[in-house]
Amino acid sequence: MNLDLNRPYRKKLMTQGLIYMGEEEHEITLKDLSLTGVLAELKPDHASLGIKDIFNMLSASTTIDLYIPEMRLAGEAEVVRVDMLSDHILLALEFRNMVYDVDNQLHKRKVYRKNMSAPGKILLNGVYHEFTTVNVSVDGLMINLAESIAVEAGEITVFEFERLGLEGEIKVMWSERTADSGTLLGLQYMHMEKTAIKGIPRFER
Repeated sequence: MNLDLNRPYRKKLMTQGLIYMGEEEHEITLKDLSLTGVLAELKPDHASLGIKDIFNMLSASTTIDLYIPEMRLAGEAEVVRVDMLSDHILLALEFRNMVYDVDNQLHKRKVYRKNMSAPGKILLNGVYHEFTTVNVSVDGLMINLAESIAVEAGEITVFEFERLGLEGEIKVMWSERTADSGTLLGLQYMHMEKTAIKGIPRFER
């Protein structure tokens, strides 16, 4: 018997999922799963996509967002191989920054939150403070401030987030002190179209 001990064990399955590629969400069927990644088949309604289309989508980055509801897995994966078969396309994906949603928070929140660390500014108590995002969704974002700042839930203020080209009014939903004397804030967009933010999937099902 010939066993490849270096190859991760792969489990055969037929589970549905979603990927965000080329600024669009695509339904996929997972063919098999290992500790390091998955083999995914694009659903039939996306079978009209060709290798050239996939190449164009991945030309900027081979990293895509992946959501597997049944397994409560969400995060980023890298496309390492694309196979064009007669009637479908297979994508080999390697996990890069995946999170097991142990408390099923993604389902409770309705939309996907993408882990992202990038700088921005927010006006609090009459002063602009620099922040770093923790995660971002089409509904709002979680930010971390290096200093301890007193802010009330329900307060409406303004922010700037250059990475996604976002600015305007935002509502403080909650605040929390961190162990290193910083402040975490949960923020919700105000007066903003929430159905499409470039680079952020909705993954709402």
